[in-house]
Order: sequence, then structure tokens, then C-alpha cells
Amino acid sequence: MTRDAVAQDASFAMATVSERSVASPMPPTAGQKVAPAPTVIPTWNTQDLGLRLGVDVVSAASAGALTCPLITIIDRAIIEKASKGFPIRETITNCLKSMIAKPSGFFFSTPFLLIYTLYTSTYLTANAIDTVTSTLRNQNYSNVTAGPAKFISTTAVNMAICVYKDARFAKIFGASPPPAQAGTQSQRHSTASIPRPSVCHPIPSQAAAAPTIPKLSYSLFCLRDSVTIFASFNVPPLIAPSIPDFIASTPSMKAATAQFACPALMQFFSTPMHLLGLDLYNRQPPGGLSWTDRVARIRRDYISSSFARMGKIVPAYGVGGVVNVRMRATLMERLEKKAE
Repeated sequence: MTRDAVAQDASFAMATVSERSVASPMPPTAGQKVAPAPTVIPTWNTQDLGLRLGVDVVSAASAGALTCPLITIIDRAIIEKASKGFPIRETITNCLKSMIAKPSGFFFSTPFLLIYTLYTSTYLTANAIDTVTSTLRNQNYSNVTAGPAKFISTTAVNMAICVYKDARFAKIFGASPPPAQAGTQSQRHSTASIPRPSVCHPIPSQAAAAPTIPKLSYSLFCLRDSVTIFASFNVPPLIAPSIPDFIASTPSMKAATAQFACPALMQFFSTPMHLLGLDLYNRQPPGGLSWTDRVARIRRDYISSSFARMGKIVPAYGVGGVVNVRMRATLMERLEKKAE
């Protein structure tokens, strides 16, 4: 081995030893104290939390006010079609005329207040979950989540109010009580001679004498609502990125397309649940008719009721969902700019 190679090996060995001595810390002496490792404290984004919750309320209330009048009318038309066979188009026309002629009577009526409470509460729950999630995860104000917490919360709120609403609607607009419960013979003859109410208000005598809602109807309404909520709040954010560009070219268009399409298409699956729940109430006792007879009634009303429910769900979770999400995003972005 040459002299230069020996010198290079010696210098390499000295450098390695010096690196190891620097890299390995010296043990503390008896008089020295070891500082504890710093603990990482999670940060919550609580800035403007009150204003952000206010934005959630304003967005939900605005979306509800925009969509609930039409939803109320369509909901009544579907129930009267299933219970009394009234044409859906005729009921919608009469109710629109009544709403224009007497708006105060319509907007302060029990059916409208029930619908408004239902959908505004559902929008608000979804908004609040997004705000709570962005707060706990230190994310932007306008962040939107699609996790199981939103599905469980919105389903619980929507289902609790919607089942109560369906029970009230079935009693208000459902089948007339049996003759033994309807009063005197003259009252029955007078009631039978009227083909339909001319205004969109409940009939107190029918609502008071209506039979109870079967438990199976409640179960079907719950199943219907859980399917609709899942298709309205959880599915659209998941499938929006997969929408082809020739259908929607921008992310916002993809999100809007998914928001409209998912809840609407789901009505082909949920409408039979809705119709069966209504039929079990309208034609009691629940076990007094064969399932063949009930299936025949569902088949009779399936097509018209499915498209009518689409006309109801698209404003509720399509138009209403888009208005709620975009209004919330716009107002949250303004808050973020002010906070910077």
C-alpha cells in the first residue's frame, strides 16, 4: 500500500470518529438537569365560531324558505293520490292557486311549518357538523366533510322530524274515517259529495277521527328517510370527482350535478317504501288485506309518485342543498378574509 493511500485511510478514520463523537450526545453529569421534551398541544380553530354558527343558521333558513313551499304542495299531492286517488297535477294546481290567493293562510299553516322545520333542521345539522369538524381539526371555515358523523346526525334529526311530519300529513290528508266515525248520516253524505278540498288546509273533523299509524309504517318511513339522507349528504361528495368531464367540466359543476342526481335517482328505490307505509295506514287493519292487493296499489301509483317525489326531493336536496352549501361557502370565505 502506498504512502498516499495510508494517509487517506487515516484521515477517513479520524473523520468517522469525529462524526460519531459529535452525533452521540454526552451523558449528563450529576449536577445537570435534563429538560423534558416539549408536548404538542392540539389547536382548535375556534376563531369567529359564533359568526360561523350564525352563517350555518342563515344558510339553512334561506334554503328552507326557498324550497319548502313547493315541497309542501307536492307532499300533499302524493298523499292524496295514494289515499284518495286524486290526480297529482290537479292537487298541485289547486294548492298553488290557494297559496297565491291566501299566502298568510298557507305559510302559517301546520303543513308548511312542519315541512319548513324538517328541512331547515336537516340543513342546519349538516352545516353544524361541518363547522364542528373544521373547528376540531383546525381547518378552514368553509371545509365540508362527508364522514359518518354527518350521516348519523342528519339522519337522526331528519328521521325524527320526518316521521312525525308523515304521521301528521297522513292524518290530515289521508283517507277519510269510516262512516261510524264520521258523524251523522247527513254529515257523511255532505262529505262524500265534495270531491276534494279547494284549499290547502287540514279538515279538523277528519284529522281528529283518523286512526293510528301502524308501527310498520313508521319503520318504512324511517328506512325511506335514511336512504334519502345518505344519497343527499354523503354520496354526492364521493362520486362528484368521478363524473366525466363531458358531463361537467369543473369541480363546482361536478358537485352540483352529483347533488341533483343522487337524491333524485334514489327515489326509484325509496318510493315503494313510502307508498306501502301510506297504504298500511289508509287501508286498515294492516293485516286485513293481502300483500298482492297492496302491491297492486303500489304498482298503480309507483310511476307518478316516483316522479312527484323527484319533484319534491330535487328542490329539497338538489336546489336546497346547492343553495345551502354555496351560501355557506361564500359567507365563510368572507369571514376568513376578514380574519386574515
